Amino acid sequence: MFEIHLPRPWSRRGRALPPVIDEKAWLERRALLKALGFGGLAAGLGSCGISLAQDPEAAAAAEKKGFSLDSYPASAKWVPKWEPAGRPKLYPAGRNGAFRGGRPLTPEDRAATKNNFYEFLPGRAGPVYKHVDRFQARPWTVEIAGLVEEPRSVDIDEIARIVPLEERIYRFRCVEAWSMVVPWTGIPMADFVRWCKPKPEARYLRFTSFHRPEQAPGQKQAAHYPWPYYEGLRLDEALNPLTLVVTGIFGHGLPAQHGAPIRVIVPWKYGYKSAKSFVKVEFLRDEPGTFWSDLQPSEYPFLSNVDPTIPHPRWSQASEIDIATGDRIPTEVHNGYAAEVAELYD
Repeated sequence: MFEIHLPRPWSRRGRALPPVIDEKAWLERRALLKALGFGGLAAGLGSCGISLAQDPEAAAAAEKKGFSLDSYPASAKWVPKWEPAGRPKLYPAGRNGAFRGGRPLTPEDRAATKNNFYEFLPGRAGPVYKHVDRFQARPWTVEIAGLVEEPRSVDIDEIARIVPLEERIYRFRCVEAWSMVVPWTGIPMADFVRWCKPKPEARYLRFTSFHRPEQAPGQKQAAHYPWPYYEGLRLDEALNPLTLVVTGIFGHGLPAQHGAPIRVIVPWKYGYKSAKSFVKVEFLRDEPGTFWSDLQPSEYPFLSNVDPTIPHPRWSQASEIDIATGDRIPTEVHNGYAAEVAELYD
């Protein structure tokens, strides 16, 4: 038997600590979320659709421009040459309708050709796909390390089969003030955390990406950076129902420019918080350093939640460019997911 106790030193004063979770509750995702204080959220995932409800005017404008709020055309153009995590028969996964972007889906041709991935193309977002030809996403293992009951290395196929894959439409906001809306395929991070069996003292997760300069030209070109890339989340952020371990996009496995073969998506944070192509997950007691925060702490703090009221030192975050339409639109607090995550930061 194991027990997990998750006090939150960052919670508001006077809030009672969450109860100790016994093994039976931990093995049941809904019981886990309820015990951690996410019960109402877990029971009401439809709120993800409420806070980002379909706007009739937006729907009409999208239809006129040829965009859709819910569907995308099937295409083989961006299907990677390697087998996706869990094998091809798992794709496309069933759509979880509780998670909708509230804006028109970004066409795949646009989403696949404007990306920010310094390992391949240092600098501002651009045509990363032109620089990924040498990248190999098979075989791929992920090391589970740190404060866990059983440190081990696992194949990505094991991760993709922890629970059934599902598709969710999320907004994605880059710190460079551009955005898109795309259908990701993956599993809830909460299920992945449960599967990793962290020890009670674990409070943070640290993700480490690959280091292969022979396959990633940006790691050679920008050799002065502290490769490999590393990012972190608080454990309560990882357990939030919105956080996703992603293995696919647009109904197929991830192409390299999107973080193949496995990545993280935390939709209320700037994109760099969603670690791509990770090879290691560590459970830690103390807050870990992160790649950009260690390099520029005044520009890239650990939390990095989307907030239009807090400008980047070199540009405003009050609005963003939709890369599909080219329209400049207001940025929403927590990227529009405040109803689901604001309590984490009270």
